[in-house]
Amino acid sequence: MSITPHIRANVKAALEEDIGSGDLTAQLIGESAHASATVITRENAVLCGTLWFEECFLTLDPDCHIEWKLREGERAVANQTLCEIHGNARALLSGERPALNFLQTLSAVATETRRYVEAAAGHKAKIMDTRKTLPGLRHAQKYAVTVGGGHNQRVGLFDGVLIKENHIAAAGGISKVMELAFQVTPPHVPIQIEVENMAQLDEALLAGAQLILLDNFSVADMQLAVEHAAGRAELEASGGITLENIPLIAATGVDRISIGALTKDVKAIDLSMRVRLP
Repeated sequence: MSITPHIRANVKAALEEDIGSGDLTAQLIGESAHASATVITRENAVLCGTLWFEECFLTLDPDCHIEWKLREGERAVANQTLCEIHGNARALLSGERPALNFLQTLSAVATETRRYVEAAAGHKAKIMDTRKTLPGLRHAQKYAVTVGGGHNQRVGLFDGVLIKENHIAAAGGISKVMELAFQVTPPHVPIQIEVENMAQLDEALLAGAQLILLDNFSVADMQLAVEHAAGRAELEASGGITLENIPLIAATGVDRISIGALTKDVKAIDLSMRVRLP
């Protein structure tokens, strides 16, 4: 799916939210005045969100010119200039905050994802995202995860099945819920089931599960689960994953590690934009 419609929708909503019926403060600047600006980062980061950033300014000034000093996905160091902008002064002032909001948020997701990917390096486990995203920014944040080297899970409830403890209880057990899932789920849609202990893992394997989420397993139990599954299903570790323990978790041999904190616990990258008149 193309990310372009989501960029346009995100930016449209952000500009309407911030500018509304008009930027009252920007009226202090001449309507035809031209200006330049630079954006710098105050901390190390993986650059992400340039397309959202550009769309903010180009929507307000189609003749705006943005020159990036590094590419999407590249590392920036503290106090490095990320880009230079030239265009209508009012447009630069009105677009500043929405544009920076996108850039600092998506760069934060990409940066955090890169940290986890590097911490798990040397093992086969893929770093996966979840649906724990900021409202309205799911596609944007999932895109940022891929820029950081991670992988996307289902986008929403419509393109993947995740059977959790409440689904299992409501359906009457793992065997029954898996049987129902195979009956009603289209062949191209992945079916994943969450298990909380070794007994449930065994039941899920016997029911034909091909993708199993190990919910809050200890590292020792993850190792046992990998040995017991013996390649019969993909195993995903989830719950309590940190940068400190992810090397141990990846070393167990699990196929995937999902981390809600990549998109949920976002601490925006500190960016600064300075505007100057000719």
